[in-house]
Amino acid sequence: MPYAQDVDQIASLLKQHPTWNAINPKHAARMRAQNKFKTGLDIAKYTAKIMREDMANYDNDTSQYTQSLGCWHGFIGQQKMLSIKKHFGTTKRRYLYLSGWMVAALRSEFGPLPDQSMHEKTAVSGLIEELYTFLRQADAWELNHLFRALEEAENAGDNAKADELIRQIDNHETHVVPIIADIDAGFGNAEATYLLAKQMIEAGACCIQIENQVSDEKQCGHQDGKVTVPHADFLSKINAVRLAFLELGVDDGVIVARTDSLGAGLTQKIAVTNEPGDLGDQYNSFIDGEVIEKAEDINNGDVVIKQDGQLVRPKRLASGLFQFKPGTGEDRVVLDCITSLQNGADLLWIETEKPHVGQIAAMVNRIKEVVPDAKLVYNNSPSFNWTLNFRQQVFDAWKEEGKDVSAYERAKLMNEEYDNTELGQLADEWCRNFQRDGSREAGIFHHLITLPTYHTAALSTDNLAKGYFGDEGMLAYVAGVQRKEIRQGIATVKHQDMAGSNIGDDHKEFFAGEAALKAGGKDNTMNQFG
Repeated sequence: MPYAQDVDQIASLLKQHPTWNAINPKHAARMRAQNKFKTGLDIAKYTAKIMREDMANYDNDTSQYTQSLGCWHGFIGQQKMLSIKKHFGTTKRRYLYLSGWMVAALRSEFGPLPDQSMHEKTAVSGLIEELYTFLRQADAWELNHLFRALEEAENAGDNAKADELIRQIDNHETHVVPIIADIDAGFGNAEATYLLAKQMIEAGACCIQIENQVSDEKQCGHQDGKVTVPHADFLSKINAVRLAFLELGVDDGVIVARTDSLGAGLTQKIAVTNEPGDLGDQYNSFIDGEVIEKAEDINNGDVVIKQDGQLVRPKRLASGLFQFKPGTGEDRVVLDCITSLQNGADLLWIETEKPHVGQIAAMVNRIKEVVPDAKLVYNNSPSFNWTLNFRQQVFDAWKEEGKDVSAYERAKLMNEEYDNTELGQLADEWCRNFQRDGSREAGIFHHLITLPTYHTAALSTDNLAKGYFGDEGMLAYVAGVQRKEIRQGIATVKHQDMAGSNIGDDHKEFFAGEAALKAGGKDNTMNQFG
């Protein structure tokens, strides 16, 4: 509702309650405007529509891909969105990513944990709620400055400025954007997945990403030892997430089905199959094994399956897990993705071992032969050595073209000596264009970096600690942090204001009038920053 209309509506309401006469309708309307979303479900419904519109726009124009950065704290997510609005004027097509890796490493009460689903499952929904609390506070903070300016303009009788500020208030773009939230492998059976999905949606998640690993054997996608489940098991969890969305009225909630099959060489169990060629039989056809010629060759405790009309003894490890045939990863990925899209998933995630547009496109093109509008969420992972990968890709391309590469040593291309070479500069250009190229050629709708702010926090802290505890002393903070904050217009330089001090002061005045004891007077040191 427009601000002026809301003021009139509240004024009419107050007239019906004479004992509420201390309430200023402008104050109430202002507080309403600064709190656009009342519940997490309001957020989930609002952001789901954004994602669906963005997906449709991408289908029409692949340059309209979306992006996000992983954030492990509400403040980090808030500052990211403030920065995006400052630099680009809009939050359109920019999301947040909630990484299960960072929840495990940074948000568990057990302390730092590996990415193996050992953290408390409620920490995931707790972080979603925290992120949206900080994004909603960013709205309140930004609008508070506009309302303060409006009050000044009205008191000065500057109607033109007041009208312009009201226009800005009425057209204010929220910092609340979609979160793609990682539910790992579902934290247990399908019922456990459903219960956690409900918590995540109630906290505000419009998009849930789930992977096809065994829940109690879950590994980070860039580590060894990954174990996948038969398709029927995975689809039951997709159904659980969809029903959670539908139960809560988020009818266009988005499900990202992630496959780890490219790097997973093991399965926990043999799929149920009823006839040759069904989904279970296709899954089992990838299991490595030894053909059994005679019944007497079957030993005590052997598991035997039928593959292509032959009896086969699957290769079984001491752990009881079964081994897939070498070289079947891409075929399993394609089957996983087609199956997921045909059974309720909206987007795909293919976990790869390197950032290579050609490799991704080869799989996606096979998927698109069956599901033409297949789209990816892609992990631009910090687990890749991006510099080395792209330099080696350029090296290999040049070598294939017959170009002389004798000046370069492929295994040592990470060395600084190659930074300003023709190869190094072209590799940087390929890296710069990776997202554009991947979205155009490989069906990537959403690019994310899973845990960038984990690395930026470590890097910035290292730089500050090195200087502050060394010879630079206080200058390390002043020159390396505060001076840059001031000159780059970073809101946190006025940290009291960013934390809500001015909002609190205004509320005190709303509540107590002239009796309010406010913190933002002339002696507040924030005034040193203008």
